[in-house]
Amino acid sequence: MQLTRPPIKRLATSIVLPVIALVLAGAVTHIQLSKFEQLTIKDTSTRTKEELLREEAQTKASVALLKQLPTFGFDNLIADWAFLGFIQYFGDQKAREQTGFSVTPDFFEVIVDRDPHFMTVYSHLSSSITLFAGQPKRSIALIAKGLESMTPQTHPEAYYLWRAIGTDQLLFLGDSQAAQQSFATAADWASQSSDPRALVSAQRARATAQFLAKNSNSKQAQVSAWLNILSNAHDSQTHQLVIQNIKALGGEVTITPNGQVRAKMPQED
Repeated sequence: MQLTRPPIKRLATSIVLPVIALVLAGAVTHIQLSKFEQLTIKDTSTRTKEELLREEAQTKASVALLKQLPTFGFDNLIADWAFLGFIQYFGDQKAREQTGFSVTPDFFEVIVDRDPHFMTVYSHLSSSITLFAGQPKRSIALIAKGLESMTPQTHPEAYYLWRAIGTDQLLFLGDSQAAQQSFATAADWASQSSDPRALVSAQRARATAQFLAKNSNSKQAQVSAWLNILSNAHDSQTHQLVIQNIKALGGEVTITPNGQVRAKMPQED
């Protein structure tokens, strides 16, 4: 009886791919555990400014490694770990008060490059890069890169990414013309979306575009843009900042008993 041998290529693939997956997972886990140990070896409240700066540099180096790490098809794994790393980094309030948020855009560069369809992260991306890292142009560029892989049909919630771009353009770059186009695009995408919230979003985005068409310095358009930020806010600091800016524009903000925020537009535009 003649024995048959399995194809060498197929056999090698069946062995190598699981090994690669384990090595890749181990490398990423090591990066995350190293950072975790830095935060837990000592009481975080006693860390000096110099120690925090060293941690910031180490985090930046770790994220740079994630950018260069070969994935062998496991891009989603890298994106997931980068997002977990961002949550840990952003939530370290003691460190961020001392060193700022300079590494924030780097986390999202990894995520968008590896998995542009990771919709959950975009609500964190815009506010954290624009408001906290102070880099609205970088936020816009990353969202735009993600949108290159999307359509209103394949990603029913992607219309809010155009709203985020328009918000940054209006409030932080002062480019009302570009913002008007972005809000108009958001309305167009929302009108093609199957998302149940899309109809209301389309109406709001279209109204904001119309406000800007009539008055490039429209207070009502700016309040609408701040409300876009509020709808994706994940922390009390952002909530307070949004409410302060709406009031400064002449709007009124009330919070319902169930926690919903309602805003009244300025009487004069």
